[in-house]
Amino acid sequence: MYVCGVTVYDLCHIGHARSAIVFDTIYRYFRYRGYDVTFVRNFTDIDDKIIKKANEEGVDCKTIAEKYIGEFNVDMGRLGLEKPSVEPKATEHIPDMIRLISTLVEKGFAYQSGGMSFSPYRNLRIMGNSPKGTWRICRRVPSGR
Repeated sequence: MYVCGVTVYDLCHIGHARSAIVFDTIYRYFRYRGYDVTFVRNFTDIDDKIIKKANEEGVDCKTIAEKYIGEFNVDMGRLGLEKPSVEPKATEHIPDMIRLISTLVEKGFAYQSGGMSFSPYRNLRIMGNSPKGTWRICRRVPSGR
């Protein structure tokens, strides 16, 4: 079960708690029903807001991200939530993201565009350097619509 996690640039708010509680409940229910569940929730540990906060505090982005990952874990622990099986950080998988999006472009499920990339579910900015630029991800719309 994959869940988009938080962007770690500040302390948690009620929306973070709501999302975490909902998916913790689903995770526990699946296990109760006998499913073998691998629960993956990522941390977005690079973002314009993290860079801004790092500049304001005179530290690097990793320092900010690690600080607020720790705070997030404390807050979720206080709510009695279980930790996911895996908690990858975006910065650990940028080459993977670029390869995945390149594959989507090659197969015609996405197209290159200037600026940010978009998905039908939420905006997705590809951070890092890529010789192919940025991509726009969209649903195919049947002709005649």
